[in-house]
Amino acid sequence: MPGQVGIVGVPPLVIIEEIQRRGDLIIDLDEPQVQAPMDLSASRIPRVYCAILRTVVLNCMHLRLDRLYIDVGPGKCDCALHVAEILADMLPIPVIRTRNQDTRSFGHPLCTADMPLVEKFTRITRGVQSAAPYPDLDACQPVCGFWGVPPRDFSLLSLFPPTTHIFGWTRCMENKTPADLALEQHFDPAIPTVFFSQSFCAKSALAQHLAAKHPRAVAIDCDVTAGSSTRAKIEAFLELSGIEPQRGGAD
Repeated sequence: MPGQVGIVGVPPLVIIEEIQRRGDLIIDLDEPQVQAPMDLSASRIPRVYCAILRTVVLNCMHLRLDRLYIDVGPGKCDCALHVAEILADMLPIPVIRTRNQDTRSFGHPLCTADMPLVEKFTRITRGVQSAAPYPDLDACQPVCGFWGVPPRDFSLLSLFPPTTHIFGWTRCMENKTPADLALEQHFDPAIPTVFFSQSFCAKSALAQHLAAKHPRAVAIDCDVTAGSSTRAKIEAFLELSGIEPQRGGAD
């Protein structure tokens, strides 16, 4: 009988294919799945962990799952390895550690498409749940770039124009090669770029390092939600770069 399977990070393609063959429902635990205060997770995981992993724990405290796959390799982060131990003690279900080091490239047509940035990120994160290739999309001429991981709070993405190209781990995510460090470090020095990371995430070091090498960049981080200060920094950077922020987005 089909069950509910939770995933954390990007499991190897062979795992996704196995889940699809069984007909199980995949639930992405990196994304908010329950309406509950984040502070409830503090009894299980420190507040100084990134909002994504705290969201994973919060989801697991409220959802009924039959199995959980968590990437604990270089395609996710060292903190996920420790969270896997917490989840294994906390849940009465199999918690299966994986290490995604897939190298087969699926491309990144969504990262370079002319499409609202929120929609691009939504489609990329949902694409993790499928082993199917992506449809062909024409690449647009970019006016700016967004480098980094998918933010927990997608509302900050609404500030960017649809001709924003995506770089960093999100591009690796679409390519289904989350451990591809060379691809993660790639950026376009010809376009102004926001280097984003979640607060308390180890990738913030790489974000700051690459932003310092880029001729027109700013490094931004935020925790659970994108507050007015974070949004103001992005708006100011876009305006100084000659780009009109999309002010009709969510607050």
